[in-house]
Amino acid sequence: MTISNKIASGILAAAFAAAASGCHIYQKFEMPDSSALTREYVEAKAADVDSTALGALPWQQVFTDPVLTDLINQALENNTDLKNAKLNIDVAHANMLGARLSYLPSVVLAPQGGNSATNLPGGSWNNKNWTYSIPLSVSWEIDVFGKTLNSKRSAEAAFEMSKDYEQAVRSQIIGGVANCYYTISTLNAQLQLQKQTAEIWAQSVETMKAVKEAGGTTEAAVVQSTAQYYSILASIKDLETSIEQANTTLSLLLGQMPQTWPIEPGLAVALPAEFNAGVPMVALANRPDVRAQERQLAIAYYTTNSARAAFYPSLSISANGGFTNSLGNMIFNPGKWFVNLAGQLTAPLFSRGQNIARLKASKAQQEQALNTFEYTVMKAAGDVSNALTAYENVSAKQEMLRKQVDCMAQAVDITETLFTNSATNYNTTYLEVLTAQQNLLSTQMGILNCGLSRSQAVVNLYQSLGGGAE
Repeated sequence: MTISNKIASGILAAAFAAAASGCHIYQKFEMPDSSALTREYVEAKAADVDSTALGALPWQQVFTDPVLTDLINQALENNTDLKNAKLNIDVAHANMLGARLSYLPSVVLAPQGGNSATNLPGGSWNNKNWTYSIPLSVSWEIDVFGKTLNSKRSAEAAFEMSKDYEQAVRSQIIGGVANCYYTISTLNAQLQLQKQTAEIWAQSVETMKAVKEAGGTTEAAVVQSTAQYYSILASIKDLETSIEQANTTLSLLLGQMPQTWPIEPGLAVALPAEFNAGVPMVALANRPDVRAQERQLAIAYYTTNSARAAFYPSLSISANGGFTNSLGNMIFNPGKWFVNLAGQLTAPLFSRGQNIARLKASKAQQEQALNTFEYTVMKAAGDVSNALTAYENVSAKQEMLRKQVDCMAQAVDITETLFTNSATNYNTTYLEVLTAQQNLLSTQMGILNCGLSRSQAVVNLYQSLGGGAE
C-alpha cells in the first residue's frame, strides 16, 4: 500500500470513528418526554383535529356581522404588522433555501492577466511577457459530521416558526378588530343613553324650578339637580373622547388614516350555537404561539448539535482547472490546460476552550427554550380557562343586571310619583328621586359594559384557542 493510500485510509477511519461516536448529531428533533406536560403535548399533536372545535372554526363562522366581516377583511389585506410578518416568512424562506444549497460545491471563476515590460539597452522596451490565466475553482465540504445538516434543519424550523408567528399576528388582528368594533358599538350605545338621560334631567331641572316656585321644594334641591345635569353633560364629553380614540385604533388596525367608522350601537357577539371546545391540550397544541415556541426549542436543539459537530473534523475537496500560458517561470503561447485536485481534513485539537464553552452555552440555552415552551403551554391553558370563566360569569351577570334595570325603572316611577304628589317631607322624597335615577343610569351603563365584556370574552376565547387560521 502506498503512503498516500495509507493516509487516505487513516483519514476515513478517523472520520467513521468520530461519526460513530457522535451519531446523535444526525437525529431530527423530537419533543423530550422529560415531564408529564411534554408527554401530554406529544399525544395531543398526534390526535386528530376536531373540525367542530372553536379554535378550528373559520373566523367567518364566529363573527357573522357583515360590517365586522368587511372590516376584518380590510385589516387582513392592509395591516402593516401582518404585511411585515408575511415578509418575515419570505426572509426565512430565503435563508432556508440558502441552507439547503450549502450542500452544493462552490464554484468560482477568476480570470486574470498581466503584462511585464523590460527596459532594454538603447531605450527600447520589451513588453512581450504577456501572461494570462483563466482558472475555475471548485470547493466542496463533505458533510460527514452533520454541520450542514443541522444548519439546514435549523433554517427549516425557523421558516416554520415564521409562519407560526404570521398566524399569531393574523389571529391578533382578527381579535383586535373585533374588540375595537364591539367597544365602539358599546361606547355609541352609552353615548346614546347619556344623551337621553341628559334630556330627561334637563326636563327634571325645569320641573324642579316650577315646583320650587310653587313652594314645593327648596333652592338647594334645584341647585343639586342642576349640578347632576352638568355632570351628565361632562360624561358625554368623556365618551366622545373615548369613541374618537377607539376609532383611531380601529383605523390603524385597518391600515387606514384615522376616521370615524359607522358602527351601530349596542351590538354583541355570542359563541356559535354548536361548537366543541375540544380536549384542552389538543386545543392548545393548535395555538400558533405554542407551535412557534416548539420550533424555537427545535432550533436550540440543532444549535446544540452544531456545537457538538464542531469537535469533529471537517473534510473538504477542492479542484482547480483552467487555461493559462504561465507555468512557473515559463511562458507558453498558446497556453496550456492545467488541473489540480486536493483533499483536506481539518481536525480541531485546541481552540482555547471555545468549542467547549459554545457547547455548554448551547445546552443551557436549550434548557431555557424547554422551560419557556412549558411556560407558554401553561399560560395558554390559563388564557383558555380565564376566557371560558369570564364568558360564563359575564353571561350570568348580564341576566341579573337586566332584572335589576327593571326594578330600578319601577323605583324611579314610584319615587317621581311620590315627589310630585307629596306635600310634606319633600326633601327626603327628592333625595330618593335623585338616588333612584342615578342608580338606574348606573345599572344601564353597567349592563352595556357587561355586554362588551361578554363579546370580548368570546373574542379572547376564540383567540386563545388559536382561531383565525386561513
